[in-house]
Amino acid sequence: MSQFEDPSTPALSKRDLMSDQTIRWCPGCGDYSILSQVQTVFAELGIPKERFAVVSGIGCSSRFPYYMNTYGFHTIHGRAPAFATGLKLANPELSVWQITGDGDALSIGGNHFIHVLRRNVDIQLLLFNNRIYGLTKGQYSPTSEEGKKTKSTPMGSVDHPFEPCALALGAEATFVARTVDVFTTEQRDVLRAANDHRGTSFVEIWQNCNIFNDGAFADITDKKARAEKVIFVEHGQPLLFGTPEARKGLRLNARLALEVMDVNDANLSEVLVHDETNPVLGMLLSRMKPTMPVAMGVIHRVSRAIYEEGVHAQLKLAASKPGAGDLRKALLGSSSWTVAR
Repeated sequence: MSQFEDPSTPALSKRDLMSDQTIRWCPGCGDYSILSQVQTVFAELGIPKERFAVVSGIGCSSRFPYYMNTYGFHTIHGRAPAFATGLKLANPELSVWQITGDGDALSIGGNHFIHVLRRNVDIQLLLFNNRIYGLTKGQYSPTSEEGKKTKSTPMGSVDHPFEPCALALGAEATFVARTVDVFTTEQRDVLRAANDHRGTSFVEIWQNCNIFNDGAFADITDKKARAEKVIFVEHGQPLLFGTPEARKGLRLNARLALEVMDVNDANLSEVLVHDETNPVLGMLLSRMKPTMPVAMGVIHRVSRAIYEEGVHAQLKLAASKPGAGDLRKALLGSSSWTVAR
């Protein structure tokens, strides 16, 4: 049972999590699918809706709190991690979910993003990555590929993009996962896993912007190509993909890089087994090149002390010390000066 669950809570339905606000995303936006999966999963968790808090920054994705019938904050650009941290410190009993986009999190919010991960605040951080600035009408973002032609890069971007999962691993995140807006079943599995993790759960969700970057992930979402383009990773299981007739797997080569191999019964033992506690393997999986399959699922998961528990332990210790506090002494310190007029 999750720390937030209450057995006396009446069962929720997805509809209970829907707000009365008109959804104002463009028709066909991938955000609709993500919203639906989040509402579905929230209803399953056994948590009273009054104990959810959904926090966002600025961007198309950041309209999210309006569409959830929970507590929430629509905050300022890139600073949602600060609000989410404050909420969790003030009330550790809240299940705090931060919604952000590739621009909000990785550009103006990059500093806040890496620090909430290294601190390991017990929140869920969902990054909607459409590789474009959608709200401001189609400029390139920190995850746009090199050569991307946009309104702000008419000759093609010369920037090298971030790989969000690799960045999260570099910040020593304790939970890193990736999914896609249209992979609804797998997306729900990842959201449940994120909820169950104690610490910052980072989930990158590839999301289509059908107005300004349509088809950004079509090569992997196409049902006919998916078997060759996607590898769904699972802890303790071989890293296999492909079709039953043409199984493929991943192994390490002499350069300590991942490579694709054709798999049969004789060489199955050469296939790497996924170990989500191994950050080196996680980094390799997060950074596979376009010629390799894309890793989906929980890439990395480890246990580490969570931030708010450490803070509250210090507060408890300080409060247990004998003697009443002296506010004047605390403000003035051990030395003071009188300034003559």
